[in-house]
Amino acid sequence: MTVRGRKYGYPRYMFVNESADIMGLCQWALDLLGIAWRMNRRNSLSVARREAVLALDRHVGPKS
Repeated sequence: MTVRGRKYGYPRYMFVNESADIMGLCQWALDLLGIAWRMNRRNSLSVARREAVLALDRHVGPKS
């Protein structure tokens, strides 16, 4: 997969929600798990670093 000129050989997670409260809960949970995340838009959070994706896979299972 190529995103903005960068090649990704692994999946990434995207979470989109219009509710600031729900987005805050997602951020809080990821912080508790020590999983790196970033906001790429006002309503969109991504987990894209290789080690963060692997950690999230261990907690929720790999993406299909």
